[in-house]
Amino acid sequence: MAEFLWITEAEVADLLDMGEAIAALESGIALEADGRAENMVKTHAMWGDHNTLHAIGAVAPEAGLAATKTWAHTSAGATPLLILIDSRDGSLKAVVEAFALGQLRTGGVSGVATRWLAAPDADDMALIGTGKQAMTQLAAVAAVRPLRRVRVFSPNAEHRESFVARAATQLDIPVEAASSVEAATRDASIVTLVTRATAPFLDSGMVARGAHLNAVGAITPERCEIAADVLARCGAIVVDSPPQARVLSREFMDLFGSDEAAWARVRPLSSVLAAREPRPRDGDLTLFKAMGMGLSDLALGIEILRRAGSRAVGRRLPHPVRAQLNLGAKRAEPA
Repeated sequence: MAEFLWITEAEVADLLDMGEAIAALESGIALEADGRAENMVKTHAMWGDHNTLHAIGAVAPEAGLAATKTWAHTSAGATPLLILIDSRDGSLKAVVEAFALGQLRTGGVSGVATRWLAAPDADDMALIGTGKQAMTQLAAVAAVRPLRRVRVFSPNAEHRESFVARAATQLDIPVEAASSVEAATRDASIVTLVTRATAPFLDSGMVARGAHLNAVGAITPERCEIAADVLARCGAIVVDSPPQARVLSREFMDLFGSDEAAWARVRPLSSVLAAREPRPRDGDLTLFKAMGMGLSDLALGIEILRRAGSRAVGRRLPHPVRAQLNLGAKRAEPA
């Protein structure tokens, strides 16, 4: 009987660390750069108080896999699932519980961007936001740059102090709490924003010349982190998915509108990898804006599935069997 794998959160965490995730993401993004993978633009629906239903996906025919990931983000939590499908016959290959995977993907893609776009000697980081994605953002940057200092800000003093304590336990890097956004970003060569802000809070005067920015919190149109004068200073504006930025990034939509020449400044991360080029030598700021793309999830899914197979990890379940529908309609009883 045909089977598929069910891979749990704990198994994902055991199979892949941050450095390995960054390597897998670079390999997946390189497929897109070579025209060997196709990304599906994210779609989402909203309800209530900022609740959102998301669906993303990608296909890599040479790897024999297609993938979709879906989740509903609510105030009470989320349960994302990555579905891996055989791209040749449409059969189900695996279902991956994808919260840990999503953290590795979101942090890891910032690591890829930082590796290529931050100055080689960048070692002073500002982290704005201390939520669920913050620790992996910090770990990803630490994986590609030797950090001398990290300053962390959250509007909630208790949250930022708690984060600093956890970071000291989990990561062997110097981390300190900052009293404001300005105090965190002053002279920082790498700035990562991972918040749920709905109004821009980072303006040009807060960012040192030559810094690299990762903006990963504002992934739906009601959210916003960076002011327009920051974008004006950027020598390179890079995103994971330009089509998603066009329809989901309010920061970009408000500034660029229907100006195609302005949108031409927005480059996919895959083009940076394809050109094998470092940050612009004569530029000021570099910006990586992450919207969350299915190709990143597929890239990690490919590696997780490979490792699960070689290590006999995951629960094997019978493949769904098509059932014959009963199309007969019952007659309504007479009144």
